Amino acid sequence: MDRQIGRAELETDGVLRPDTATVKSPAIPVYLRHVIHFLAVFFLSTLLVFAVELISRGSFSDTILFFQELYRPAWTTVGLYALVMIAFDALLGRSHNGLLVVAPGALLFTWIGRQKALYLGDPLYPTDFLYSRQIVDLLPLLARERPWTAFAIAVATILAVAGLILAWRYWRQRTLRLNAKGRLWRLAIVVPALLSFVSIMDYNNFSWARDRLRVQPIMWDQKENYAHNGFTMAFALNLPMVNVSAPQGYSPEAINAMSVRSSAYGTGEKPDIIMVMSESFWDPTRLPGVSFNRDPIPTVRARQSGAVFSPEFGGMTANVEFEALTGFSNAFLPYGSIPYQQYVRHPLPSLATFLKSEGYATKAIHPYREWFWNRRNVYQAFGFDTFRSEENLPRLASRGPLVSDASLIEEVIREADETEGPFFFFTVTLQGHGPYEPYRYKNSSIDVATEAGVAEREAIRTYSEGAADADRSLKKLMRWAAKRQRHTILVFFGDHLPPLGDAYISTGYMKGRVADRRAPLADMLKQHETPLVIWSNQTGTDHGIGTVSPSFLPLHVLELAGLSHPYYTGFLGSIRDRYKVIDRHMLLSSEDVSTPDWSEKSDTDPFINRFRLLQYDMMFGERAGLDKFFPEMKAHGPAS
Repeated sequence: MDRQIGRAELETDGVLRPDTATVKSPAIPVYLRHVIHFLAVFFLSTLLVFAVELISRGSFSDTILFFQELYRPAWTTVGLYALVMIAFDALLGRSHNGLLVVAPGALLFTWIGRQKALYLGDPLYPTDFLYSRQIVDLLPLLARERPWTAFAIAVATILAVAGLILAWRYWRQRTLRLNAKGRLWRLAIVVPALLSFVSIMDYNNFSWARDRLRVQPIMWDQKENYAHNGFTMAFALNLPMVNVSAPQGYSPEAINAMSVRSSAYGTGEKPDIIMVMSESFWDPTRLPGVSFNRDPIPTVRARQSGAVFSPEFGGMTANVEFEALTGFSNAFLPYGSIPYQQYVRHPLPSLATFLKSEGYATKAIHPYREWFWNRRNVYQAFGFDTFRSEENLPRLASRGPLVSDASLIEEVIREADETEGPFFFFTVTLQGHGPYEPYRYKNSSIDVATEAGVAEREAIRTYSEGAADADRSLKKLMRWAAKRQRHTILVFFGDHLPPLGDAYISTGYMKGRVADRRAPLADMLKQHETPLVIWSNQTGTDHGIGTVSPSFLPLHVLELAGLSHPYYTGFLGSIRDRYKVIDRHMLLSSEDVSTPDWSEKSDTDPFINRFRLLQYDMMFGERAGLDKFFPEMKAHGPAS
């Protein structure tokens, strides 16, 4: 009877305790036990948030400042983690067991985010998990560059998993079991609190409560967003980015009120068009203090039309490709978004769709897997007749670990020779993909001299050899086209600068391993320009294009081809008369005048606003401009 009475007393606070003591200790009041429990949860949550921020920031002093400066939401984050851990305690039926669920996940995501920031310069976004399969597929390349690092990570992963299992077993046996009452009242408190938190995190709407919690959406500058709000809160703020809100002033009437600029060109022979987006192609001779035994890219240097201002750095090829094919701009989409993964869910206008309506055979060629960057579905939505990928291409020779540019261009030439009538081929190469491990290529023809370290020198050498191969492949393509009777246009450009990492720092080319998102114009151009060649076998190089955003490539291609289109030569032409670069952080006018942080200003140029409205209309809106700007979409058909 005494044991039953004692057990009932122990259950009054919703906790079942081990009843093994032989000596009766003084009773602790129920309210005090609750205070101690929640102080323990708060303490553990504080330690977890500190660890998350330390990993994310890579600086102990910055992490301390995050907690000291009360205008930042460090303590709000601590409270959020405490609520989540209490919720897991209730679900698992044991006190403090939520820590073993929340902590490993939070620390793993933070570490992944830190690696992304070091490699690509951007923090981790929720949408990054849409292409986690791509990252896993590229792990062999990363392991080849840093085998000992890969080995250490593998060992650390095994030890971490084993340690987590042992900790779970040890911790669960020694923590107090919660009865039904204790679990229910915990859930009754934390679930409404968490739902309230979720309801205020849509950055598109102002929230008084969010403001009081010191959470400030800084969506136009994600580095500052993560610096101010911390990893967890900034990540949470980016969750709504899948839903794109209509820009101010959007309506079908506003689209219908837009005028279409006529652009009449010749109606002669329709030329064949081949676009080659060369993976990470760039001019390595721009690195200061680095000398080469020969020019790695003589063909491009002799035929260069201008430069592409890439919206990306070191990766995210699909975003550059999106602009080059659609004539739309990433500047009008949420920061960190990947339209190929998130937004291409129905037929969208593209260069392929228009040329197909003009009687062209349209084909996309990329010697990697069709699911990578969701290309199979995207190319179908863009109106390509065919997508040739690793799955249906003949076996192509490799140079190093990847399909060589030479064998890919040979296949392009072969398929072009077999195609009757006008054709449009869009080709994405693979050989130049990073990382650039030492001695990737046997019998390298490029020698590099630099005072930088051995690792940096060998990375530059590996990259330069690949760039030389890309340059030779363009030369081969141009020689083939020069012998053709049919009018042939070639477009060749790099998608972004290569991820050379410390080589940029050691040579003094950049201050960091990755490009700046905000910088003076000269630095922005240096860190985002890639070579562009637009060439015709009848008229030669199309000189004087200058530096342009990828979204203007359809305009320049169609102008050279003598083809007109309401959007690509009409609407885009009117934009190009005023601007040549439209980046989310900078506008560059045709007179080379830059406007930094234009998206934060209220007095945006009406032409830019019309561009934004029309793009929204076609991607997310009511498509009121379809008949006026993209009449060929009526003839869109599926890809085979």
